[in-house]
Amino acid sequence: MSDNPKAVSNFIRQRIDADLAAGRVDEVVTRFPPEPNGYLHIGHAKSICLNFGVAEDYRGRCFLRFDDTNPEKEDVEYVASIKRDVHWLGFDWQDRLTHASDYFEKLYAFAVELVERGKAYVCSMNMADIRASRGTLTEPGSESPWRNRSVEENLNLFARMRAGEFPDGAHVLRARIDMASPNLNMRDPVLYRIRHQAHQNTGDAWCIYPLYDFTHCISDALEGVTHSLCTLEFEDHRPLYDWVLDNTSVPCHPQQIEFSRLSLDYTVMSKRMLTRLVNEGDVSGWDDPRMPTISGLRRRGYTPASIRDFCGRIGITKSDNRVEMSLLESCIREDLERSAPRRMAVVDPVKLVVTSYPEDREESFVAANHPADESFGTRKVPFCREVYIERDDFMIDPPGKYFRLAPGREVRLRYAYLVTCTGYETDEDGRVTEIHCTHDPASRGGNAPDGRKVKGTIHWVSARHGVSAEVRLYDRLFVEENPAANRDRDFRDALNPGSLKIASSALVEPALAGEAAETTFQFERLGYFCVDPDTSPARPVFNRTVTLRDTWARKQGRAK
Repeated sequence: MSDNPKAVSNFIRQRIDADLAAGRVDEVVTRFPPEPNGYLHIGHAKSICLNFGVAEDYRGRCFLRFDDTNPEKEDVEYVASIKRDVHWLGFDWQDRLTHASDYFEKLYAFAVELVERGKAYVCSMNMADIRASRGTLTEPGSESPWRNRSVEENLNLFARMRAGEFPDGAHVLRARIDMASPNLNMRDPVLYRIRHQAHQNTGDAWCIYPLYDFTHCISDALEGVTHSLCTLEFEDHRPLYDWVLDNTSVPCHPQQIEFSRLSLDYTVMSKRMLTRLVNEGDVSGWDDPRMPTISGLRRRGYTPASIRDFCGRIGITKSDNRVEMSLLESCIREDLERSAPRRMAVVDPVKLVVTSYPEDREESFVAANHPADESFGTRKVPFCREVYIERDDFMIDPPGKYFRLAPGREVRLRYAYLVTCTGYETDEDGRVTEIHCTHDPASRGGNAPDGRKVKGTIHWVSARHGVSAEVRLYDRLFVEENPAANRDRDFRDALNPGSLKIASSALVEPALAGEAAETTFQFERLGYFCVDPDTSPARPVFNRTVTLRDTWARKQGRAK
C-alpha cells in the first residue's frame, strides 16, 4: 500500500498495490517522458504529478526521460524549459535525468536482433506507399514487396542505412508482424527512418532515428520501469509495446497502463495547435499568460501548489472528460486567498479631490497586509488631498443596491476617512473627469465616530505618491468551451478578441514599486495580480491572475 495516507486511491494505485502484495514488483519505478518539441502544458502537469507522485508515495523512483527521437522538431530551448517546469512544480528527478538518445546504440542493437530473428526487415517503399498499403479498419493491408528479403540482405542494408549511404526516405526498417491485424498499429509498423539531420543531444553521430513505439518500451525496460503510465491515445499501441519487449532480449517487461488525458475548457491542449498560436502571432510566446503552458500559468501568477491541487482534484480515471476552467481558477483563488498580501491599485482611475483636506498636508495610514493573518504584518499607505479611485466606483445616477460613491452619498475610503460627494466635473462628452468630496476628520482610519453605518467601502491611491503602472487584464483565450470541436473550421476562429486588455494609466500604491517578478498580490476588490518579468521600478507591470469571483459564467450568460 502507499505510504502517503493523503493519496487518493485510483485504478493505477490499486494495480500497484496488487503488484506489491503479490510480489510481482519489489520497487515502484515510473517515468515522465516528454518530447522536447515544445513547452509543457497543464495536461503534462497531470502526468508529472501522477508519475512523480506515485514514485514518491511508494518510496520508489521516477525518471525524467526526454523522448528525443525526432531531431527535426527538437530544440535545447525546449529541454531547458521542461526541466525548469518540472522543478518549479516541486519535483526532483535527482540523478535520473535520461534521454532516449542515450540508448541509441542499444536501440540499434535490439533492432539488429529483430532482423536476425526474422522479425524486422528493410522496406524500400516510400512513406506515402506504406501508408496506402496499410489497409483500413475493415480491409487488411498489403505486404511490402521487400517483406521477404533475406536476413543477410536486411542486415547489410540496415548497416548501410546507419553508415549514411542512402538519402532520406530511401529505406525504412519495419517490424514483420501481421498485415491483416485488426489493430493497424500491428501492420508492420516502421521502427527506423533515415534523417540526415543533426540531433540536439547527439550531434551528427546518427543519420537513422528510431520511432516512438520502438524506442519507448525499450527505454522503459532499460530503466527498470515497472509501471509505464501514459494517456489513453496510446491504448491501441499497447500490443506493439508488448510485442517489441516479447521479441527482444530486454532485461524486464514493464506494464503499460493508460489513463484519460486532461481536456480543459476554453483552451486547446494539442502541442501542434499551441505551436500555431505561437508561430502565427496570436500570443506573445510559449509563456504568454493566456497559454495553458506551465510557463504561461507561472507568468500569470499561478502557484505550484494550486496546479498540484488542481491535478489532485480532477483525479485519475479511464473516462475522457472535459474539466471546467472554473475549477482551475478556484484552486488558485483558494491558494492566493491564504498566501497573497493585499495592496491597493486603481486600474481605471478618476481623480477624487477631498476639498476639505488641506492642500499641503499628507499623512499615512496603517494597513494590514492580510486581513486574516497577522503574520503578514502591516504597511503604511500615504494619503493626501487628491486621490484616484476606480471609475466604476462612482455613478452620477446609480441604480438600486449600488453602495459606492454617488452625489450626496457617503462612503469609506479604505483605511482613511469617510467622504461625502459634493459634486463632480465632466468633459464635453459627459465623462466624469473629477469628483469633489468632503471628509469627516473624526473618521480617521475609516471608522465613523458616532457609530453610523456606511455601506460602501472603496479603495484608492494617493495622486501624489502613487506609482504609474501597466496592468494587463488577461481573460480566457477562446470564447468557446471546445475550440477544436468543429473540424470544418480553423480552431483559431474561436479566439477571444478580448483575451488581453492593457490598462496603461493604472496607479498603484508605492509599496508595489520594485517588487520582484512572479510576486503575487491581491489588489483589494479587484482580483489577484502577479508582477510580470517586464516590470521595472519606474514602471511596474502586473498581470491579472484571476478575478476575486468567477465572473466569466455571468458574462457569458449576458452575451447569450
